[in-house]
Amino acid sequence: MNKFILILILAVYMQASQSALDAFKNKEYDKAYELYKVDATRGDSVAQNALSYLYFNGIGISKDIKKGVYWLKKSAHNMDATAQYDLAMMYLSGHYVKQDLNLAFTWLGSSADLGNANAQYNLALMYYKGDFTDQNVTKAAELLESAALQAHQGAIKNIGIVYMQLIKFDKALKWLKINAQSGDTNSYYLLAEVYCNQENFSEAKTFAKKSIDSGNVYAKKLWDKYELSKY
Repeated sequence: MNKFILILILAVYMQASQSALDAFKNKEYDKAYELYKVDATRGDSVAQNALSYLYFNGIGISKDIKKGVYWLKKSAHNMDATAQYDLAMMYLSGHYVKQDLNLAFTWLGSSADLGNANAQYNLALMYYKGDFTDQNVTKAAELLESAALQAHQGAIKNIGIVYMQLIKFDKALKWLKINAQSGDTNSYYLLAEVYCNQENFSEAKTFAKKSIDSGNVYAKKLWDKYELSKY
């Protein structure tokens, strides 16, 4: 295809998609529906996902679950990461579709590969627990870190603990410190524990004291076990 013609086609697609989004934001739902339908029929995965949302919620068109599922699947097959994640969660719960745990796992994996943080987090939990797959804590940690780097709060909260279990203390420290800085008092105790394992008792004392002050009884036991008052 001529490069100039291709650029023109892409420009038209972008303009149409933006017009649909603007109509939706302006609560011109009938117009948004018509515009998204045009783009969806052309194969635009974002428009297909948006159209499925309109059908699921009866916005700009009568509510139609069957058509909502149809367009969501279209979008997922066209590599829309959000659609893949939503479809995976539907298969996981059996909401709107027949429950299929294998398909749920497959679509979560595809979405995670495309960089969807929610998919990465949920897939990590599956690998961590061994749900629908063999348990693989190392794989869980990799997925949690990918999600955490995208600021997924659940991943940020749990990645440090998983790295502790893998005896990767340097990586654990990085994420536990981030949690501690945000006021997560449980991270004070975990940091103290890691520093004790590294025999950095001065730092361990600092965080054990903070944990004790927050009411953590296990921190007091850690304090006594390693005689942190000496440091």
